[in-house]
Amino acid sequence: MAGHFRFTPQTRSVLAAFAADPADWLHGYLLAKQTGLRSGTLYPILIRLADRRLIEARWEDEQPAGRPRRHMYRLTTEGRAAARTVLPDARRDARRDAWPDARPDVEPDATPNRRRPAAAPQRGRKRLAAEGGA
Repeated sequence: MAGHFRFTPQTRSVLAAFAADPADWLHGYLLAKQTGLRSGTLYPILIRLADRRLIEARWEDEQPAGRPRRHMYRLTTEGRAAARTVLPDARRDARRDAWPDARPDVEPDATPNRRRPAAAPQRGRKRLAAEGGA
C-alpha cells in the first residue's frame, strides 16, 4: 500500500517522527516541535495521512486542567509499513528540510538578496517640482 503514495520531504519528516516510537500517541504541537513544521503545513499533512489510513486519530481521553483536549495521532499498521519504506530517506530529509536547517549554506537570519526595480524617470511637472523648478 505504501508504494502507491508519493511523500513530500515534509510528510516524510512527519512519518519519521511517528516512526521513532510507532505505538505512541502524539499530538500536533509535539509533532510541530519535532519536525519544525508550522501548523499550516503540519495539519493538512495529518489530514492526508489519516485519509489514506496511514495514521489514526482520536481525542485525548481526559480533559486536562487549563487547556482543551488534544487531538492525538499514531501510525496504523499500513502507516508503519509506509514509514519503514521511506524511513532511510526520511531521517536525512527531516534534518535537511526543517527550516532553518533546511539550507545549511544559508544563515537562518539572512534575508534573500532582492533587487529593487530602478525608479522610473520622472517626467513633466513632477520632475520640475523635484528639481526645484516651477
